[in-house]
Amino acid sequence: MIDSPVSLSVPEAPAALPVRPRTGRFLVLGAVFVCAACGLVYELELVALASYLIGDSVTQASVVLSVMVFAMGVGSLLAKRLRCRAAVGFGLLEAALALCGGCSAMVLYATFAWLGGSRYALVGFSLAIGVLIGAEIPLLMTLIQRVARRGERRDTSGDVADLFAADYVGALVGGLAFPFLLLPLLGQLTGALLTGAVNAVAGGALVLWLFRHELTRRERWLLVVANAVVLALLATATALVDDFERAARRAVYGDRVRVAVQTDVQEIVVTGGPGGPLDLFLDGRLRVSGRDEHRYHEALVHPAMRGRRARVVILGGGDGLAAREVLRYPDVESLTVVELDPAVVELARTDADLSALNNRALRDPRLRVDAADAFTWLREAGRQERPYDVVISDLPDPGITPSTKLYSQEFYGLASRVLAGGGRIVVHAGPLATRPRAYWTVDATLRAAGLRTRPYRTTGRLSGFTGGPDRGSGAAVAPHDWGFVLAGRDKRPGLGLAADVPRLRSLSPAVLRSGERSAEGARVRGVRPSTLVHPRYTG
Repeated sequence: MIDSPVSLSVPEAPAALPVRPRTGRFLVLGAVFVCAACGLVYELELVALASYLIGDSVTQASVVLSVMVFAMGVGSLLAKRLRCRAAVGFGLLEAALALCGGCSAMVLYATFAWLGGSRYALVGFSLAIGVLIGAEIPLLMTLIQRVARRGERRDTSGDVADLFAADYVGALVGGLAFPFLLLPLLGQLTGALLTGAVNAVAGGALVLWLFRHELTRRERWLLVVANAVVLALLATATALVDDFERAARRAVYGDRVRVAVQTDVQEIVVTGGPGGPLDLFLDGRLRVSGRDEHRYHEALVHPAMRGRRARVVILGGGDGLAAREVLRYPDVESLTVVELDPAVVELARTDADLSALNNRALRDPRLRVDAADAFTWLREAGRQERPYDVVISDLPDPGITPSTKLYSQEFYGLASRVLAGGGRIVVHAGPLATRPRAYWTVDATLRAAGLRTRPYRTTGRLSGFTGGPDRGSGAAVAPHDWGFVLAGRDKRPGLGLAADVPRLRSLSPAVLRSGERSAEGARVRGVRPSTLVHPRYTG
């Protein structure tokens, strides 16, 4: 894309072209279009991978885009030295950009898988790709000015306008192709490699055919060899991408990867089982561990089930494990599970080990699944659904940027609208020990929405896991606890268990009392609620 100033100086003599000047001009603008589309795909690829591998999508997008824009300015300045040999310079530049951009996703994933982090590689690729994209513009400006009839007065302003128009339209196409075509059909790695190949072909073909009379014999051979090597490397990487993904996945998740699926929403990975503990990862983050999930789900569900519970809704929880606990109460008449990714529900329903872990809860006739975003669903449910006695928020940690709207004052305001009189809402608020400020921001946000809260936590989470988000953030082990907040609309709910509570493996009234005291002892004062326009979850 064009983000740097373009020199308006007029080049020397028009180029000797094999086509009419009008056709040559059209071909140069076509190359601008293709290069702009490829450049934006590289940018979006880096942002997407950074968010997935490192987390905190806002920060990573800011780092990638700011570094790239700065580097584009540097590249534009450096390209001045190449303008005297603009044709060969542009050809070599596109070959380098195709190799660097095409292989960027694979190298980033490799550094994450085998080195444990990819921040430095991310900054390095942002700089390199930005410099190369920025250097395109002065060279393309020189080439388009070389396409003219002899004696024809050149319209430099018109050249600039046409160049910008082709660049921005190409950026639009690349920006739309990435999420709607490349990512769902080819995936991140193959999509980047294919983009690199298109980039190399477009740049090489333009120079080697349209501007061939501008090149010396040595320069022609140099461009042919450079592009052939780049295309051969990209083709080899594409052929090996499946083996690479399997090896990298084993490096991240271990040798017991059993299911790996990329949906429109996220990557789903299941490891372990049969005969061993099952782990479920969503976008690289450990969401369920068969070794200790009962501690989490018992503490999440059962304190909220003390009281009327005929109608229950779970926001998230597509794995069916919270539903398993809810459906242990025979007087639950209906249970609605609101899950964004229907593939998670289908896996939890059909996978033998995961279905056994959730006690086949997703096949219970009392259960209904709504495939929807929880925020959107609550807006509609407030107008259409009968009130619910219990709302269970089984959502990812608030410290994950895409989840912050699901921990906002507006979200809890919508949730309170679907609560029946005397109803309760329980929220998974993230680990208290490692992110206390984020935890107490959840509590403050619930209270700002008019709910009366009862914070508590449970401990006993297994340590020693170094994959997923904990590995991505540089932490040595997973958090050791889970934090929850129980809230009511009309009054502050009591923290305890129902008289007819089923037999539990780890939860008891004494554990709840201890968890409440422990949470209050770690209270952070002065935190403010989080809203859609001012999210406050800083970890």
